[in-house]
Amino acid sequence: MKLKKFGGTEQKVYDMVKPLTDSMGYYLWDVCYVKEGAAWYLRIFIDCDEGISIQDCERVTDPVNRLLDEKDPIPRSYTLEIGSAGLERELLKEDHFKVCMGDKVRIRFIRAVDGEKEIGAVLKGADKNGVTVETEDGGEKTYAFSDIAFVKLWFEFE
Repeated sequence: MKLKKFGGTEQKVYDMVKPLTDSMGYYLWDVCYVKEGAAWYLRIFIDCDEGISIQDCERVTDPVNRLLDEKDPIPRSYTLEIGSAGLERELLKEDHFKVCMGDKVRIRFIRAVDGEKEIGAVLKGADKNGVTVETEDGGEKTYAFSDIAFVKLWFEFE
């Protein structure tokens, strides 16, 4: 696993949209600019402490759309999608790990580590080399990003 680095377009859009979403009370989780088939999609994922509803997505869409039309950072046509980052979102950037400290995460390994292909644990920290979690015995263990396929928030349904 590698921490996500934005492409030029994604970084431009992120820098442009972040002050707007911040002012509206939302956390800008991610920006993805991808080509699927013949079409281009600009996907903006938002979050807030209370969770995201369809009304939140609608509330953010118009101002973001106006801002993007005004600044015109993307020279080709694309479809804009505003959505929730999701309950079990993947942690992709340093900021994601900071925001999720103390939360339960699911780590899937590329190959089994200590006999396990996947673990659930409480996130204690992360740096450029790996992820530190609280072990079942209350200790801490660090796993290298080179051994990790993904890290996602883990929501346990009751």
